Amino acid sequence: MNNYKWLQSKCNRRKVLKAGGYGLCAFCLASIGGCGLLDYREEEREDLLTEERASEILEKGLIRIESSPWFEGLENGDLACTLCPKNCELKDGERGQCRVRKNIDGRGYSLVFGNPAMVQEDPVERKPFYHVLPGSRALSVSTAGCNLSCKFCEVWDMALVDPEEVHAYDMPPQKVIDYALAAGLPAVSFAFGEPVVFYEYMQAVATKAKAAGLLNLVHTAGYINPAPLEEISGLIDAVNFDLKGFDEDFYREYVGGELSTALQSLKIIGGKDIHLEITMIVIPTLNDGPGKIRQMCRWIAEELGPQTPLHFARFYPLYKLSGLPRTPVSALETARNAALEEGLKHVYIAKVTGHEGENTYCPQCSELAISRTGFVIDEIKLEHGHCPYCGTLLGGLWS
Repeated sequence: MNNYKWLQSKCNRRKVLKAGGYGLCAFCLASIGGCGLLDYREEEREDLLTEERASEILEKGLIRIESSPWFEGLENGDLACTLCPKNCELKDGERGQCRVRKNIDGRGYSLVFGNPAMVQEDPVERKPFYHVLPGSRALSVSTAGCNLSCKFCEVWDMALVDPEEVHAYDMPPQKVIDYALAAGLPAVSFAFGEPVVFYEYMQAVATKAKAAGLLNLVHTAGYINPAPLEEISGLIDAVNFDLKGFDEDFYREYVGGELSTALQSLKIIGGKDIHLEITMIVIPTLNDGPGKIRQMCRWIAEELGPQTPLHFARFYPLYKLSGLPRTPVSALETARNAALEEGLKHVYIAKVTGHEGENTYCPQCSELAISRTGFVIDEIKLEHGHCPYCGTLLGGLWS
């Protein structure tokens, strides 16, 4: 992530900074941290910033740290992190398995507060959220670090590294809100990396977002202890939950966690006033067993409700599973049909652009309600969340 260059953008007549594939609009950079490194003026929008100048705005390493209440002292003088079920016990100077939480002189800290490695505007459909403000865009933020170790991680070069290994932005919580409001965005999204590990930053941003009238969207694997999950739930409007599979052995070997913990978090979220969608990446030979998929769908229908949207996403070979083939579309279609047979009402196929499984259909009359092509909304027929043909209310955040 050290190849920086400015690219001219047609979007909103602004510049976009590219950093290892993660973008940040120049309007945002102009206000970061009060550093005064970029005085953005509309008449200069066609000028390209030099690579050296860009490197002054992005910093590599720890920009700021923040003490965390989610640590407790042990009898031997060490600290235990209580944020996630791994409950890492840390001697002075040690970090947890997530790489971003540390014992410093007997006090627990987050090393990534206000230090996002990715800041970008993108469609809500990319999260994916199909029942939240369709066709709108959100400001997504994420930091380095993750408390899981998925062998099929799509952002491993950001999530599975130390924060010192990535270039990051100095962007305290208010700057996130300032940018979202100035850009006219209706929501802030904590996505791409794992929000659990930057819990304190997420909580601070979400508090300010809620006060400013913005929605808070979260994409997470939900590997978190009940107490912190309960505490932050009141700030969250919608969650897309990464359910990696429905087999304990698969979770332990390929995810680095416990399925039971994920299901516990899903039950807590499902019991809150939070819109919930679920995504499962279907990986050939590993988590695509028809029996397990049906078992998962029955569990979702019974524990969370049949209206819960479920996305079956296509796997593409990468990271430690680069030797596997991508998911056959037929396997995704089989999974979708099984989910519908098990009673789920909104089942999608993700990462297969142009497939009819991207569309939303009324669960009552089966008429087309929202037409999609990839992240693009072709047509919305819903009227305040109701089917225009039979009047059925579809669950979601539609306005």
